[in-house]
Amino acid sequence: MRKGAAGLSLIFGPARDVLVCGGYGLVVSESLPVGEVVAAGWGALSRGGWLEARSRFQEALARAVTPEALEGLSWAAWWLEDVSGCLDARERAYRLYRQVGDARGAARMALWLGDDHIEFRGAKAVADGWFGRAARILEGLEPAPEHGWLAVFEAHAALDQHDAAAARRLAEKARGLGRRHGAVDLEMFSLATEGLALVVQGDVEQGMRCLDEATAAALGGEYENLAPAAWTCCRLISACEEVRDYERGAQWCQKVEEFSLRMDTRFVTGVCRAHYAVILAWHGSWAEAEQELIGATDELIASRPFWRSEALVRLGDLRRRQGRFAEAEELFRQASEHPLSQRGLAELSLDRDDPGAARDLVERLLRRIPQDSKTSRAGPLELLVRAEVAMGDYESAAARLEELRSIAAVVSTQPLRASVRFLEGLLATSAGDHDEACDRFEDAVDLFGSSRAPVEAARARLELSRALVALGRMDAAVREARAALQCLEEVGAWVTSARTRALLEKLGVSGARTPPRQREPLSARQVQVLRLVAEGLGDKEIATRLVLSEHTVHRHVANIYLRLGCSSRAAAVAHASRLGLL
Repeated sequence: MRKGAAGLSLIFGPARDVLVCGGYGLVVSESLPVGEVVAAGWGALSRGGWLEARSRFQEALARAVTPEALEGLSWAAWWLEDVSGCLDARERAYRLYRQVGDARGAARMALWLGDDHIEFRGAKAVADGWFGRAARILEGLEPAPEHGWLAVFEAHAALDQHDAAAARRLAEKARGLGRRHGAVDLEMFSLATEGLALVVQGDVEQGMRCLDEATAAALGGEYENLAPAAWTCCRLISACEEVRDYERGAQWCQKVEEFSLRMDTRFVTGVCRAHYAVILAWHGSWAEAEQELIGATDELIASRPFWRSEALVRLGDLRRRQGRFAEAEELFRQASEHPLSQRGLAELSLDRDDPGAARDLVERLLRRIPQDSKTSRAGPLELLVRAEVAMGDYESAAARLEELRSIAAVVSTQPLRASVRFLEGLLATSAGDHDEACDRFEDAVDLFGSSRAPVEAARARLELSRALVALGRMDAAVREARAALQCLEEVGAWVTSARTRALLEKLGVSGARTPPRQREPLSARQVQVLRLVAEGLGDKEIATRLVLSEHTVHRHVANIYLRLGCSSRAAAVAHASRLGLL
């Protein structure tokens, strides 16, 4: 029977029969023709059977070297994170498609080679060469799905350059080609890209509807090829974080994680965990957020450096909030290529009472983001207002806040409106209008509270307490400061809680001092690794047991030595046992 041949043709080449039986690939025997062995390999790929697919394609190639078998082998290697095997198979397939005169096949391989060199190697120049080659090969051919994939890759590049209008046009073109050719993968992934462009431009409601639909199609099994399904999920979760729609993000994160675990796509699970950690941190669950981020860093192995940075920058921000500034700075430096890294360093400068450095970093960042990229400008604008208020440049801060208000009027998510109220309170305080400041900070407390953001609400309570002090309303000021202190100490925000306690002491009231949480010498993952070391397992056996790369296990062991001050496996196990960790 035929199973989604049109969908498979998008990414795997011309439509072909995929042999299935009750949803499972037929067992291939040596008596089957090579073409049917290849078809069974494509069927395994379409349901996430990466090892089976690799075996089928290798069997086919042992009999006859064809570009179709090499293309399939490249995808099996891609999912198994065998980077060199993937690139080698794609290049061989490209050459063979050229030799047999299959221009679409060659262009398809060039497109994926371009994407691979960005994703795995960060080699943009090499990627641009392959994308350019694909474009030239496709010149003069009848419009086909490959033209659509080229357009959607160009849309992605336009988004990276903050050109949302161009990204939207290109995504619409790609979506039209997908629909015309019955290519669900292309149509829905293009819809997701179009949705992200709409969100960036400020049309959040329509953009999120597009992303919701595309993700439902991806997780509902409509994508024959699972790679663009995974990318669609990433588009949606990224948009949720961008507009601070954390409730929507929490709902989808659960679904995406189920999909990732079912299909054994660890790198997708890792990205999901990094985004989910942001939601946990927003809700005040910092310990759980830390666990997720450390796990995500482990899962996003060195073969995907940009994806690993997704976890590093968010772990850096959590460390900053915890008051572990040196660690935060190092994490931001490690992920310096990530857009959030510069924002993190600016936040860190504010925490270190250096608003001038923060302003310099944010202004540099904003110069690269055009005015119509509304959601991308919101976060940096908030930082800039805070920095300029701290510097006493109130006129400039008011102008920045006016732009942020206009964005909030369009985006209109509750967390963004809460931030606007908070910043309005800061400016009212600077103008000496403490009654106005109290109103604004009270609004911020209420909005952050209903957004389930206890830490942000506590920061607003701290500023509200200061405004109440200025009005001589001491009992109310103490009440708000104590409520803020309790929340901040519960989550471990020690820098802000110290400032809150200082305010209480200035009012002649002592806050309940909770001793800072002692930092565990080892992370949960490191303890897990050390327990297996104690059982006598080597790095390779531990990697197999924990479904990690051997390189990751080796790095964990080295970090365990460093944290425990030991130089051997036996010494580390003995010392950890004395500490009660094992």
